[in-house]
Amino acid sequence: MRLPRDVDADKLVCVLAQYGYSLTRQVGSHIRLTKQDASQNVTILNYSPIKIGTLHKIIKDVCSANNLDVSEFVTKI
Repeated sequence: MRLPRDVDADKLVCVLAQYGYSLTRQVGSHIRLTKQDASQNVTILNYSPIKIGTLHKIIKDVCSANNLDVSEFVTKI
């Protein structure tokens, strides 16, 4: 599975909103999203595009916390 190379922060925030994450705060270029039940925080850098290593770490953390398949999550991006 290959991760997309053109994902920006706005697109990733929209996808994470579908999984129950909401924008908590933004300080500079750091966007903080929190799961509705306050079980997990995710910080995204407001870059276009997001670096591939950072994107991989965010996807891995979100999928492990929500018991999701990585390939299923990537298709939504």
